[in-house]
Order: sequence, then C-alpha cells, then structure tokens
Amino acid sequence: MYSKTQKKIYDGWQKNVFSGVVYRFIDHEKRKTKVLGNAALVPQKEIMTQEHLFDVASLTKVVCTTTVVLRLLEEQVIQLDDPLQKYLPQFQDGRVTLRHLLTHTADITTWIKQRDQLTKEALKQAYLTVQAGDILGKKVKYTDSGMILLGFMLEEIFQENVTTIFKKEVLAPLNMTNSCFSPVQGNKNKVVPTERLSSGKVLKGQTHDPKARVLKEHAGNAGLFSTVEDLDRFVQVYLYQTSFLSEKTISELLYDQTPLKNGDRTLGWDLKDKNRVLFHTGYTGSFLAIDPLNKQAFIFLSNRVHPVDHRTAYVKYRDELVTCYLSEKNSYSML
Repeated sequence: MYSKTQKKIYDGWQKNVFSGVVYRFIDHEKRKTKVLGNAALVPQKEIMTQEHLFDVASLTKVVCTTTVVLRLLEEQVIQLDDPLQKYLPQFQDGRVTLRHLLTHTADITTWIKQRDQLTKEALKQAYLTVQAGDILGKKVKYTDSGMILLGFMLEEIFQENVTTIFKKEVLAPLNMTNSCFSPVQGNKNKVVPTERLSSGKVLKGQTHDPKARVLKEHAGNAGLFSTVEDLDRFVQVYLYQTSFLSEKTISELLYDQTPLKNGDRTLGWDLKDKNRVLFHTGYTGSFLAIDPLNKQAFIFLSNRVHPVDHRTAYVKYRDELVTCYLSEKNSYSML
C-alpha cells in the first residue's frame, strides 16, 4: 500500500530529516501502520513504538478547537458570519468574524511584546486587544492568533477552560483515551520529546509551542498530545457517517470557505487536491490528510524537532511527501 510514499518516508528517516516516525494509511477498512527509528536521541536513545504519545502542536487546532466550533455551528449556538465580539465581548475589534478566524483571513497582528515572559492572564489580555489589518477578509495569512481567540470564545460560551472543554466535547465522546494535554501527568515513558532548549532542557510532556506554554489550559492553538490510534478515531468522524459531525458539515468543508473564495482554506482546514482533501500540519512534525469522499487518510507523526529544529529542510521534504501521497492515492483510488 502506497509503496512510493513509504519509500519517501524511509528516505527521510535515512537522511535524518527526522529520527523517528509513526505513520498510518487508511483506505476504507484497510489500515497500514509503520514505525521507524527512535522516539528520543537525548539524553538517551529510546526506540519508537506505535503507542508513543506525540506533541501534535497545531493539529490541536483541527482536532479540538475547530471540532467544537463546528458542533456549535451545527447546534446554531453560534453563526459563522457573526463578529467574534458577539460571543467574546472583551475582544476589541468588532470587524472580525468567526469565518475570518477559521479561514485565517483576519489579518491579525501576531507580534506581542515580551510574549513568552508574560503571565497567562497578561497574554490573554494582549490577544484581546489585537487588531485586524488592511487585508481583512481578502487574503489567507496563517496565524495561531485566530484559534487562540476562538479558544477564548469557547471558554466564554462553556464557562470552562479550553482543555476541559476539549476533553468533554472531543476526547471523551470519540474514546481518545490515550490523548491528553500539556503538561502530561504521570508516567512520561511513552512521551516523544521535542526540542532541546537553549538552557539545555529537553521538552518532554510539555508543549513545544511557546504561546501555549504560557497560556497553559487556555490555549486553543496547541497543547494536545496524542497517538496514532487516537488520531485514527478522530479521522473516522470524517470517513464514516457518524452522529458526531453531520454529513452536511463535512461536505461543506470540501469547499473554499474564505470570504472571497480565493484561499484554498475551509473552516479550520487547508484544502488540497482540488478541494477533495482536508489537510493540516503540526509544527513538531505531524500532519493529517483526510479524503472523506474516497474514505482515505494519512496520519503522519514524526519527532522532527528533536533534539534540534531544522525547519526549512523539513518543510521542503514534507511538501514533497504530501505531493507524493496525493499522487499515489489518486492512482490507488482508480484501481
């Protein structure tokens, strides 16, 4: 199954683009799972297993934040083109809508002075004062800020912190029993470490994303730790008709939802392969590619930032890998 894509993954491992990976192809009821390399290199080597728990970084945006927002849209608790301010009155820019935030078209200022040194309360206040720029609604400009603000909105609606909301609204109903949030509690033996900081400390069980490290239980952009099995449970929502998300919601996701229909972005997700594939990455070396119509998916979990972050080389490799998969998937679908 997907021999060219598997060779590309093997080559990436051999060339030290990442030192370890767990990946799974899904095609209808078929599953192909493979594990390569090491979960950790420092302070000592640790062999990768299928049970390892990964910091999936920005996959938190689609697995958790987007999912809860989509369910609220279905229940008509919120409306897509309403201003965020309607549900989060503390937010100061009344021009910014939920659609802008979900499609990364809000043109929000992302720079916050001394961001990583702030308390979680101070950082939240700083985000509540960010302003949209001149290209509001006109162009996709990917940021973490939109999902962070949507997380604050969810806290206002549910009157709980977002990690509690995500556990109750996503992890529990989907039986994602191995997944959890930063900081990982208890036994960390099966947690894949990420980067070695300038202090010499290797992050393990604590989110790699500095904003989410500050915001802690209030971060809607990152912080989820998950396994290939649990992400498979999430993917099944999109591949098989379930009551968790309606067929109408999923079908509407396969259309460009940017205000001007010019961004190849839908609600929360990137769109690939002529809008047939929902796609999202995580900074730490993960991605999800889901084709709801053909019942196919690709879950990729690597430790590419461990112990050093070589982002430029990885992004080039990842884009080539995704292109290879999409090409092979389409030919596989026609067999």
